[in-house]
Amino acid sequence: MIFLFIFGSFLLSALLGLIVIPNILFISYKKRLFDEPDARKVHTCPVPRLGGVSFLPVILITTCLSVGLLYSLQTWSDKPMPMPDVACSFLFLACGCIMLYLVGVADDLIGVGYRYKFVVQLLASLLLTSMGGYFHTLGGLFGLYYIPWWAGIPFTMLIIVYITNAINLIDGIDGLASGLSCIALAVLGTMAIVHRQYIHAILALATLGILVPFWFYNVFGNARRGHKLFMGDAGSLTLGFILSFLVIHLGTLEPSGSGKPRSQMILAFSTLIVPLFDVVRVVLHRLREGKNPFLPDKNHFHHKLLRTGMRVRGVLITILSVALFFIVLNLLLAPIADITWLFVLNIVLWTLMQLGINWAIKRAEKK
Repeated sequence: MIFLFIFGSFLLSALLGLIVIPNILFISYKKRLFDEPDARKVHTCPVPRLGGVSFLPVILITTCLSVGLLYSLQTWSDKPMPMPDVACSFLFLACGCIMLYLVGVADDLIGVGYRYKFVVQLLASLLLTSMGGYFHTLGGLFGLYYIPWWAGIPFTMLIIVYITNAINLIDGIDGLASGLSCIALAVLGTMAIVHRQYIHAILALATLGILVPFWFYNVFGNARRGHKLFMGDAGSLTLGFILSFLVIHLGTLEPSGSGKPRSQMILAFSTLIVPLFDVVRVVLHRLREGKNPFLPDKNHFHHKLLRTGMRVRGVLITILSVALFFIVLNLLLAPIADITWLFVLNIVLWTLMQLGINWAIKRAEKK
């Protein structure tokens, strides 16, 4: 029965998305709430950017309803499943999501400074770590098997803010942020099922459910006919926060005291390796150029591929393929490779790929 509720949450979320998203489109065009094109953006005509407004309400309705029904029906069973001690962590997750969601809506409508958003992200990350959901170990990465609480809490807060902003910053072309998140949520949902973290699986599948109809509107919708929309900050901040919660929880499931590198930590972070690595590369590039690392530019992964002469759809397929490559690579090597050397291998492969793209850009510019 548990699997019925898990996959039912996906279907319910997708169905609600198909109902809510067209209404958001109608309101956006009625009130002319558009994302106007400029020199930094890829689109050439006004497009509504309130698609992410649908994310949090649908996710909360689906997750709460699925979990509530699951444990209500379990009480009538001869062998009821005990309610795991995750209620508080999910309440704090909801509070943090609502905070980021409201900031994102305000940013989409009137604009919010990055300093204010950063403060709210820190407060939301503090909520998640306050219930003990922080890194006690790195599973042997660089020889670190134990992290005291005074270092684990700020480090985990940094990771939460890092992941949240990575999803926000990678949202530059149609279907990219949502496509990468769909891949990550599918893998994280599978991990949760394998490790019997069923409530987390419901959350992952509910989030995946709303993303699927949005992705089709975002990628295949015709802007001139009023069928296209972007997720905006309301969607990307909410999505990044939920992904950070799932990655940290599923990456820290190893029984304490084993002292072995954790393959689940490698796999959990591998689901977001493209946006995470891209943020580091972009920030280092901005610092090297003497620019503010928090201000936007056109040096992200997708911008570089566009400069090689690729079309937008080709860039999307390429980046999604790169994400799948790293996930499969780490899934195969995690059981046999040292976690530190595997991390170094990922960095080397990413760097070689970026050097190859730089060469392709120079070749395209010469032509």
